[in-house]
Amino acid sequence: MEIYLVGGAVRDLLLGRTVTDRDYLVDHADHASFLGRYPTARLVGKSFPVVILDGSEYAWPRGGSLERDLELRDLTVNAMALDEKGLLRAHPQALHDLQAKILRPCSPTSLTDDPVRVFRAARFAAQFPDFSPSPELLDQMRSAAQQGLLAGHAAERVGREVSKALCAPVPSRFFTLLAKADCLLPWFEELAACVGVPAGPPAYHDKDVFDHACEVMDRLAGDALLAWMALAHDLGKATTPREEWPAHHGHDRTGVAPARELALRLRQPRVFMEAGMAASAEHMLAGRYAELRPGTKVDLLVRLEAKKLTARMFRLAAADKRQADEDTLRQARRDLRVILKVRLPDDKKDLGEASGEMLRQLRCDALAAIQGVSKPCPIIHT
Repeated sequence: MEIYLVGGAVRDLLLGRTVTDRDYLVDHADHASFLGRYPTARLVGKSFPVVILDGSEYAWPRGGSLERDLELRDLTVNAMALDEKGLLRAHPQALHDLQAKILRPCSPTSLTDDPVRVFRAARFAAQFPDFSPSPELLDQMRSAAQQGLLAGHAAERVGREVSKALCAPVPSRFFTLLAKADCLLPWFEELAACVGVPAGPPAYHDKDVFDHACEVMDRLAGDALLAWMALAHDLGKATTPREEWPAHHGHDRTGVAPARELALRLRQPRVFMEAGMAASAEHMLAGRYAELRPGTKVDLLVRLEAKKLTARMFRLAAADKRQADEDTLRQARRDLRVILKVRLPDDKKDLGEASGEMLRQLRCDALAAIQGVSKPCPIIHT
């Protein structure tokens, strides 16, 4: 029995990166022999059985041998195996591509063997921003799209690659590589609709909506939820009639539905779906927070705090305007502390809508007082 450390763990070891997940390959032994040696292991999977032992996966060579298994993997830089004595076995181009920082398919059929690898390759582009896609990779991605091979897969598999890309150092590379290879459809139709749509008047924007969203994502890299909010915040601009370009009046409202649809299609967690919808609906208000009346500020802060999005929304608004605006965030946090301290008198509680309206009025008055606003806020029935 020979056991090899394989895939990304070997790649990361050779790159001097921290290894987080370890996958193993078992050669010259069947499942029964392995389970006999390691009785705490569990055999899972049907079409491609693997064994789980101490939190790691142990699989058997595809194609019947280690060499064939390496040929059948996705990218050359992932097609390496390290045995228990430290001997490295690798795809013929693996070490060259690792040194040259190239993302290259292992074989001419790497992506058609499993078309979800198109999204996996794009995710690696985001995780390794100094690596370049090879012409072969772009050709195979484009061919998979043209053959209609990207549709019909389990949404969870595609969504998992998206989730990992959102955590990457340069999350936009996931989407820009897909766009370059004509692979945004059918999974990212809301983003595909943004390509070629001017983000706004030339005085404020020099990119289309797609490139602008990618740019904002990268300014917020390091926070997956914020990256998703950046991706979703301007989706409404793709719904603007062409004759109204480059203006996009009301895109904050019209973007809520596309943000929801994108999250649902990709099976993103509910918190991501709600954050994307809120990013579209609220980023314009957050971007001009200093100009808002006390009542509008109260309503905005209450909505954001209910979703635990206050800090993120103001960071998104600042990144959207190419600013590092910590002053506005500090002001919003101060205002939030003020309104959350407001309490209803005991005799005004438990009166249904009347209690809610009174609480809002008292919060408006408290905010108006610290801002020097002379007129009290009107009561708004909501």
